[in-house]
Amino acid sequence: MPLGVAAAVAAGIGGGVDLVHRFQEDDDKPTKASAKQASDQQDTSGPRYVVGVRRTGTALVVREVKTGRDVGPPVAAPQGQRFRHIAAGGEGTYVVSAVNGRRKVVFNRLRLDSDGTPKDLSTIPNVTVDGAATAWSDLAVDRNGDRLASVTYRGQTGRVDVVSLATGERRSWTTRLPGRITNLSWAGSTLSFVWNPIRTVNGRPTVVGHQLRRLDTAGPAGDLRVSRAVMKLPKGSVSAILSPDGRTVVVGVGQGSELTLQTYSSATGQPAQVLWKRPQDATPARIFPDATGRHLLAVGDDGRLYARGGAVPAQDLSDAAW
Repeated sequence: MPLGVAAAVAAGIGGGVDLVHRFQEDDDKPTKASAKQASDQQDTSGPRYVVGVRRTGTALVVREVKTGRDVGPPVAAPQGQRFRHIAAGGEGTYVVSAVNGRRKVVFNRLRLDSDGTPKDLSTIPNVTVDGAATAWSDLAVDRNGDRLASVTYRGQTGRVDVVSLATGERRSWTTRLPGRITNLSWAGSTLSFVWNPIRTVNGRPTVVGHQLRRLDTAGPAGDLRVSRAVMKLPKGSVSAILSPDGRTVVVGVGQGSELTLQTYSSATGQPAQVLWKRPQDATPARIFPDATGRHLLAVGDDGRLYARGGAVPAQDLSDAAW
C-alpha cells in the first residue's frame, strides 16, 4: 500500500485523506531509562537507502537513511508510464509497478550501485498484470527475488496475482467480497495479507475488521477463500506480516502514546516479544520489510514512517521500499 493512503485503512474508507510519511527522530529529551532503551534499539546494520515513488508517478528517488539526502539524480518513468508501487527485489534491486493507460500493470527493475547511485532501470519482459493498480493496491517480491505478488481492484473487490519474474507465468486469486488487501508479505511459498472487509455503515463503505490470512501459492488458484485465517489483529492494530520462516507474526500496534512492533506466535496467536517501541501517538497502518525480512519500517497513520533509527524526509513520495 502506498504511503499516501495507508492511514485510511485505520480510519475506514474516506475521501480527502492525504498522508505524508517520513522517518522522524524523537526530539524529546529522553530519561536515562528511555535513553538506554533507544541505545539498545539502534540498528546500524539495516538498509542504507530508501527508494521512493514520486507522488506524480513520474520518477523514482533514492535517499540515504542516515542523512536523508538524495543519492544521484531522479530516475524518470519510461515514456507513457506512471510508477505506482515499489518493493525490494534483492541484491540491491527494486521492482517497480507502473500503469500505462491500457488497464495493464507493467513492471520495471531498478538497480543501484554499491554507493546507492541509480545504475539502470529496465523493463521486466513478459511480466504484466491485467486490471487497475489503484492507490489501494500492493506489491511484494519473495525473498529469492523469483516471484512478485500484486493486488489490483475492480470496484471494491480485489485480485491477487502471483507472477514469475523469469517466465511471466501468472496465477490469480479473486474474491467477490468487498474489502482491501494490504500488507503483503512472503514466507516461502506462503503469501500473507491483511484482509480488511468493507461494510456499508450509515450509507458509507467502511472497514469493519482486520484479519491476517495466509495463502498457499503452491495450491489451487481461483477463489481467495482458499486462504486461511492466522489471527484477528489486536485492538489498536491494522498491520501485520509473517516472518520469513512463517512461525511469527509481526504486528504494528498503536495505543495511547506508543507505537509498537510486537511479535505473536502464528500457531497460537499469543504475544511473544516486543521488537521496539517509539513514544508516538500513531497506529502503524503498514509494515515494510527489507529484502532480508530482518529490518522493518512502520507507516504511521499520523503521516510518518518509523524505524529504530534514522530520519528520511518523504513528503514528496507516495510509496517507498528499502
